[in-house]
Amino acid sequence: MSLPSLLIIGCGSIGERHLRCFQRTGRTSVTATDTLPITLARVGETYGVRTSDDWLGEIQSGRHTAAVICTPASSHVEIATQALAAGLHVLIEKPLSQSLAGIAELLAARERSGRQVALAYVYHTFPPLREARAFLAENKLGPVLQAVVTSGQPFHRLRPAYAKTYYRDRRTGGGAIQDALTHAANWIESVLGPTESVLCDCAHLALPDVEVEDTVSIAARHAHAHCHYSLNQFQAPNESYLQLNAAAGSIRIELHRQRWGTFTPGATDWEWRPAAPTVQDGHFTAQANAFIDQIEGRAAPLCSLEAGVQTLRFNLAALASAASGARVGCATVS
Repeated sequence: MSLPSLLIIGCGSIGERHLRCFQRTGRTSVTATDTLPITLARVGETYGVRTSDDWLGEIQSGRHTAAVICTPASSHVEIATQALAAGLHVLIEKPLSQSLAGIAELLAARERSGRQVALAYVYHTFPPLREARAFLAENKLGPVLQAVVTSGQPFHRLRPAYAKTYYRDRRTGGGAIQDALTHAANWIESVLGPTESVLCDCAHLALPDVEVEDTVSIAARHAHAHCHYSLNQFQAPNESYLQLNAAAGSIRIELHRQRWGTFTPGATDWEWRPAAPTVQDGHFTAQANAFIDQIEGRAAPLCSLEAGVQTLRFNLAALASAASGARVGCATVS
């Protein structure tokens, strides 16, 4: 029996990662599209896949079951809407877009098509985050009242080509808010529900050769909880901490140590629960398998289109707040 065909649209660094991770599942054949001949030639030779410079023609060809959209964020909504109209399932890279233009049409296209749509917020496949969220759902600590997210990394060392990629421009999904902090915000919203408003301060302080923000501080309000985000992209250690505090105890997640733990009243220290270690690209391979599961009708731990729209509203509110210096409601951005 032939494998379902997956179309990768855009073969920059994240598109190439999706390509190799979907290949590793052994559950789909892959075709790669890009507008740059040199990129297509390299990808085709490296991975032995069919290539094309005509993404629209491939979408409309009837050859493919699903598409993974890895182009600049400003084009995500248009391409996803076209793919759904052609009957393809769609996985869309984050962020969903830079505006709400076309979102209503995208939602309507999804409903008409009956196809699956997910956002590639890969935190949903991280074992410590999945296990901690499942524990919180048991409500043993009571409702979460406060969350604190602290994250930083030497971005210039981990991604040395960043200044030549989408990252250099907010219009293509760049800057610390849309590129990095959006992952944490999306996951926090999966626990606390939609963010109602944000007060954001951000600045470019250190990264050379770009002007977008590399440092962010956000105070966010949810219906029954507050959350504070602190992120920079220049510090020496690559560390990410998430702590969620309830009246009957706290949960702390240390992504860089792949563990999570609880601290309950009367305890003297954290009770740590190591998560299963993940190999290189492991989270993205898990995401690829989950998307194929979702296409096949099984439950999958992926970000829904509606949740992706909500996190887009978070991003837009954060950027608007940073520009105005005022708190901005997520439901009021346009």
